Amino acid sequence: MNNKSISKKSETNFEKLHSMTDEDIDFTDLPETTPEMWEKGFVRKGTKSVANDSSETLTIDRDIIEFFKSQGRGYQKKINQLLREYMESHPAK
Repeated sequence: MNNKSISKKSETNFEKLHSMTDEDIDFTDLPETTPEMWEKGFVRKGTKSVANDSSETLTIDRDIIEFFKSQGRGYQKKINQLLREYMESHPAK
């Protein structure tokens, strides 16, 4: 067995990186954000990792599913987060 490391040494110049100020950072390849971009944002309040995921079958109206799918990738996680927020704001009786 070959014990030679397959990891490459980083070529990042960390000294230069740490000495940079905000003004030294080149943002020319990043688009300016617009109010429209922020309107499409999704707020995640205290998102917790849940290790006990379960796959269940639910009956959900087609238009609701289509709405969430139209939001893009991760729509199932968004639905889960909304259900979690509802659950946490309505304690069991």
